[in-house]
Amino acid sequence: MTLVAVLACCCLVRPAGAEEIGRVSTTFKMIGANDKIVIEAFDDPDIAGATCYVSRAKTGGISGALGVAEDKSDASLACRQTGPIKLSDKIIQGREDGRRVFKKSTSLLFKKLQVVRFYDRKRNVLVYLSYSDKLVEGSPKNSISTIVIRPWIGDNGAVVPAVGYK
Repeated sequence: MTLVAVLACCCLVRPAGAEEIGRVSTTFKMIGANDKIVIEAFDDPDIAGATCYVSRAKTGGISGALGVAEDKSDASLACRQTGPIKLSDKIIQGREDGRRVFKKSTSLLFKKLQVVRFYDRKRNVLVYLSYSDKLVEGSPKNSISTIVIRPWIGDNGAVVPAVGYK
């Protein structure tokens, strides 16, 4: 395979665990796909019970359909507790701060939308930051979302305690 074919295949692969929830068209294109806003959900790979939703721009047209268009850096992030949360010792001790939990290619080469996680030990809160970067220069556009770690009430009404610092 040529280098271009390999890179094109890499751009079509979705991150593990990312699930498209929906999309809306924002512009009409006579030829090729419309520009869109796409909503995807992903679970934190290290923390069961933590789910994030990211909305992002997806460029349409012929270049977008071929996968060679560069998507805008605009994105929004919302994270929620969706089950009982138990933090590992590494996370509690801050050794996992800044760990990437989501990555999506937003151009054929070198541009990515990323989400990284931090743990605010003092407040017992998970903080997620989304941003876009390029090989040469990134974008200052960013978004954060937080999950306050609380006990979880199960389907049978039983309380599952949260396991964090506090």
